[in-house]
Amino acid sequence: MGSERRYRTRRVNEALREVLSTAIGRGLKDPRIGFVTVTGVEATNDVREARVFVSILGTDDEKKQTLEGLRSAEGHLQSVISAELHFKNTPTLEFVYDDSVDRGVRISALIRQEVDRLPEEQPAELPEETAAEDANEWVVEPGDGLVGEGADQSVADPDDESAVS
Repeated sequence: MGSERRYRTRRVNEALREVLSTAIGRGLKDPRIGFVTVTGVEATNDVREARVFVSILGTDDEKKQTLEGLRSAEGHLQSVISAELHFKNTPTLEFVYDDSVDRGVRISALIRQEVDRLPEEQPAELPEETAAEDANEWVVEPGDGLVGEGADQSVADPDDESAVS
């Protein structure tokens, strides 16, 4: 029964996330609301409350304004959930800023910075006799029937009578 409940909770959370993403993405009329992505939803088992995690693009002030706009649109978003999902209870929404995207960007920048600081490694010099093989360059002698890389394989020898058309 525990796994059944977890499966149901996961489905409810995903349904809430989809409905809220669509409702917010279609544009709430509040000018404070900027570019928002609903990254996740955690509803209680009785679906009376739901914590909505959002990622917001913009400055700190724009993020704060967007959260205030989302909180003021809570009633409208609850009515959209009620109309779309027909739950026994319509959850009260709590919007929480999800900083995981910011942390990911910051970690990527740190990694890029460290990679840029590393000295560039020079490729090892290959012995002369293996250099052509490693570069996938083939030497083709006339009449050996081998075709090297980049050669046009569709051209037939006009003097060859055994060629099939």
